[in-house]
Amino acid sequence: MFGAFALGVPHSPEGLRDAVASLGPLAPILFALGWTLLTPALASGTVLALGAGLSFGAVGGTCVGLVGATVGGVLAFAIARGLGSTAFDQLAGARLVRIRERVERRGFLTVLWARMAPGVPATLLNYACGLSRVRLRDFVGGTMIGGAPRIAAYAALGASGGRLWSAPALIALGAIAALGVAIPLSALWRRGRPVPA
Repeated sequence: MFGAFALGVPHSPEGLRDAVASLGPLAPILFALGWTLLTPALASGTVLALGAGLSFGAVGGTCVGLVGATVGGVLAFAIARGLGSTAFDQLAGARLVRIRERVERRGFLTVLWARMAPGVPATLLNYACGLSRVRLRDFVGGTMIGGAPRIAAYAALGASGGRLWSAPALIALGAIAALGVAIPLSALWRRGRPVPA
């Protein structure tokens, strides 16, 4: 699926806009469905968010992105939980087990912060959470709330059409940079605090 996506999707902004426009009123639904199916196939959420913004504008792209990323994340989560959790239990070493237990105690917050942090591969997070015992509701809530700022920023950047000095692009780049600084600082601040039982 990833190969078909990489080879089959138009590689120019104009080509992508034309392809999406040819789908008519079903375009947002089909784009979100494509995002859903491509998420478990390791397609880049950043590229998809840029494409959604380019195709539907900042607001529309954000809405399409939140649906696609959340449903796609749940699909990857379910695949990992259904097919991999038993094998993980059998093969994981003590260190991985300790990390998993820590993640499980802070399921919602772990997903929330990881989703907000630029550079964290969302699909790997989906699979990792599926291998853990993070509750589905915590995963979905953290994915939607934590993913919204990143998706909105990249959708706004995509909506700028490559005009990096335009106001929407500068705001989007500023938001991405702010997340890139704020999330690690927050993690450092929280590092010394005790983990709730």
